[in-house]
Amino acid sequence: MERGKMAEAESLETAAEHERILREIESTDTACIGPTLRSVYDGEEHGRFMEKLETRIRNHDREIEKMCNFHYQGFVDSITELLKVRGEAQKLKNQVTDTNRKLQHEGKELVIAMEELKQCRLQQRNISATVDKLMLCLPVLEMYSKLRDQMKTKRHYPALKTLEHLEHTYLPQVSHYRFCKVMVDNIPKLREEIKDVSMSDLKDFLESIRKHSDKIGETAMKQAQQQRNLDNIVLQQPRIGSKRKSKKDAYTIFDTEIESTSPKSEQDSGILDVEDEEDDEEVPGAQDLVDFSPVYRCLHIYSVLGARETFENYYRKQRRKQARLVLQPPSNMHETLDGYRKYFNQIVGFFVVEDHILHTTQGLVNRAYIDELWEMALSKTIAALRTHSSYCSDPNLVLDLKNLIVLFADTLQVYGFPVNQLFDMLLEIRDQYSETLLKKWAGIFRNILDSDNYSPIPVTSEEMYKKVVGQFPFQDTELEKQPFPKKFPFSEFVPKVYNQIKEFIYACLKFSEDLHLSSTEVDDMIRKSTNLLLTRTLSNSLQNVIKRKNIGLTELVQIIINTTHLEKSCKYLEEFITNITNVLPETVHTTKLYGTTTFKDARHAAEEEIYTNLNQKIDQFLQLADYDWMTGDLGNKASDYLVDLIAFLRSTFAVFTHLPGKVAQTACMSACKHLATSLMQLLLEAEVRQLTLGALQQFNLDVRECEQFARSGPVPGFQEDTLQLAFIDLRQLLDLFIQWDWSTYLADYGQPSCKYLRVNPVTALTLLEKMKDTSRKNNMFAQFRKNERDKQKLIDTVAKQLRGLISSHHS
Repeated sequence: MERGKMAEAESLETAAEHERILREIESTDTACIGPTLRSVYDGEEHGRFMEKLETRIRNHDREIEKMCNFHYQGFVDSITELLKVRGEAQKLKNQVTDTNRKLQHEGKELVIAMEELKQCRLQQRNISATVDKLMLCLPVLEMYSKLRDQMKTKRHYPALKTLEHLEHTYLPQVSHYRFCKVMVDNIPKLREEIKDVSMSDLKDFLESIRKHSDKIGETAMKQAQQQRNLDNIVLQQPRIGSKRKSKKDAYTIFDTEIESTSPKSEQDSGILDVEDEEDDEEVPGAQDLVDFSPVYRCLHIYSVLGARETFENYYRKQRRKQARLVLQPPSNMHETLDGYRKYFNQIVGFFVVEDHILHTTQGLVNRAYIDELWEMALSKTIAALRTHSSYCSDPNLVLDLKNLIVLFADTLQVYGFPVNQLFDMLLEIRDQYSETLLKKWAGIFRNILDSDNYSPIPVTSEEMYKKVVGQFPFQDTELEKQPFPKKFPFSEFVPKVYNQIKEFIYACLKFSEDLHLSSTEVDDMIRKSTNLLLTRTLSNSLQNVIKRKNIGLTELVQIIINTTHLEKSCKYLEEFITNITNVLPETVHTTKLYGTTTFKDARHAAEEEIYTNLNQKIDQFLQLADYDWMTGDLGNKASDYLVDLIAFLRSTFAVFTHLPGKVAQTACMSACKHLATSLMQLLLEAEVRQLTLGALQQFNLDVRECEQFARSGPVPGFQEDTLQLAFIDLRQLLDLFIQWDWSTYLADYGQPSCKYLRVNPVTALTLLEKMKDTSRKNNMFAQFRKNERDKQKLIDTVAKQLRGLISSHHS
C-alpha cells in the first residue's frame, strides 16, 4: 500500500515537473530552451513528457481554430465594403487627373516665370556667398603673397612670423577650400626651406668667421697693446682727464680694416668693411666689425620652430670643430715670429666672437661651454708652445715670443679668460731663454777672448783713459798720476767681458717685464741666470783659452791679471743688479753672485797652466843636455843648455811683475823644484850605467848655476835661501860624492843634525854603483894598482853599509 502511495507521489511530482517545463518552453526564447530540453532527456520520464507535449500542442491548435472562426464574418464584410470604395476612388482619380491637366495648362507660363525668378534668386545668393567667401580668402592670399615676397627677399624671420599668422589665424577660417589644403600641405615645406636657408646663412657666417679669425684677433691684440701702452703712460704721468674704460668697452677692440670681397660677402659673410681709424677716434667694437645677424636670425628662427636645442647643438659642434682647427699650429710655426702671431690671432679672434655671442644671446652658448673650450684651447696652446719654442735657438726670437704671449694673455684676460697657466708656462720658457742667452754669450765670450791681444791697454790721452774707466770700474791713484802714454794693467777683454755681463743682465731683465713678478722674483731670476753665465759659460770660455795648446806664458800671465780685476768688479755687478731690481742684497733669500769663485777658478787654472808650461819649457831645455858621463876632464863652466835655461827663466819671471806675489813665487818655486827633480832623474836614470868623477864635477857646476839663480832672487818675496832649498837634495848628494865624506854620512845617518840629511841611502847606493863600475874598468889607475884596490874596497864597504842602512830602514 505504501508502495502504491509512493508511486502515486512520484507520478504527481513528475507531472508537476513536466508542467513546469512546458510553461518554461512557452515563455522562453527558442534560443535558450536547450538547458530545459536537456533536463527532459536527462530524466527517465521521456515518453510521458512527449505525450504531455502532444496533448498541449493539440489544445493550442483547437484554441487557434476557435479564434479564426470567431473573426471570419467581419473579414468578409470588410472585403465587400472595400470593393464599393474602389469604384468611388476611380471616379475621384479621374476628376483629379482632369483638374490637374487643366491646372497645368493654365499655370505653365507662371511656372516658367517662377523658374526664371528662382534662377535669379539662386545666382544672387551664390554671388553673395561668393563675395563673402572671397572676403575671407583675400587676407589669406595676401598673407601668402607677402610670405613669398619675404622669402624672395631673404627676410626669413618676418616670413616665419607671417607663416605663423597664416597658419593659426587665417587658414582655419577657410580650411575647407582646396587651395587652402595646398597651402597647409606647403607650410612644412616652407618651414624647412626657411630653416635650410637660415642654416645656409649661418654656415656662410661660420666659414667667414673661420677665415677672418686672424684679422679679428690681430685687431684685438693691437687694441690691447695700445691700451697697455696708454696704461704705462698714465702710470708715468699725472692722471689728468683720464677715463677708465668700462666692461662694455672691452668689446671695442678692433681698429683696423678687415677686407671683404663683394657686397654679398658684406651682407652674408658676417664681416663688414671698416676704414682705418685715427688713433684718437673711437675704435669700432665687435658688433661694428662683425655682422652677427645671421646667428641671431637663425637662433630666432629655430626658437620659433621649436628646434632651438638642435640649433644650439649644431652651432656648438661646428665651433668646436673650428676651435680644433684653430688650435692646430702649423708645422713651421717656430721658424718666424709671424707664425706665432698668426696662431695667436686666430685663437683670440675665435674667443672674441664667442665672448660676444655669450653676452648678446641668451643661452646659445653659456659660460660652462666657453670655459670648456678655453680649457681645451689652453692645454693645446701650451703644449704647442712648449713643443715649438723648444726648437728656437735665437734669444731675440724667444724674447719676441714671450712679449707676444704676454700680449695674447692680456688680450684674453680682458674678456675674463683665466691666463695664469700661460704665465706659468712663460716661466718655463724663461729657462729656455736663459739657455739660448748662455749659448749666444758663449759665442760672444769666445770671440772676445780669441780676438784679444792679451796685452795691457795703452792710452795716450785723458779721453781714452776716461773711456776705458767708463767701461770698467777701475781705480788706481798711482796709474792716474802717471803721465801719458800709460797702460792699464789688464787687456781689452776685461771691459768687454764686464760690459757683456751687464748686457746679459739687461737681456734677462727684458724677459721678466710684464710677467707680473715681484721685484724679489725678478732679482732672483737675474742672479741665478747671471750665476750660470759666470760659472758655466764664462768659466768654460776661460778654461778653453787657458787649455789651448798654443797659449803662451805671457798670455797666461795676462789672463791671471785680467781675472783678478774681473773678480774685484763683482761687487759692482752686485750693485748694478740691485739698482735695476731695487732689491737690496741684504734681503733674506737673495742669491749671491758666484763671480768671485768663477774668476778665482779661472785664475787658479791659469796658474796651474803656467806651472805646467814652465815645466814643459824646462823639459825642452833638459832634452838638449848632452853630458859625457865618462869624461875625465874637469870643466870650469856650466853647460850651455843650462845657461840658456837660466836666461829663459830670468826673462820669464821678469814678466811676472804684475802677477800677485804668491803666484809669481809659487811659479818660481815650482820651476826650481821641477828643475831639481829633473836633474836628479837625469843623474839617476837607468840609461846612465856608469859615470866618472869628472862628469859629476861638471854636473856640480850646473847645479851651482841653478843655486846661483835661486840666490839672485828672480822673484821678490822669498825669505833668505828659501828658493835654494829646491836644490838641497842635489847639493847634499853631490857634496857627499865629491868630498867623499862617507864616514860623516854613515856616522850621522838618521840624526836630525846630520850634514847629509836629504841624501837617501837608495839614491846614494844607485849613484855609487855607477861609480864602482867605472872604477873597475878605468885603466887610468892601472899604474896605481894598490890605490885602486883600496878605493874599490872602500866603495864595496860603503855599498855594503848602505845596503845595511836600507834593509834596517825597511825593517
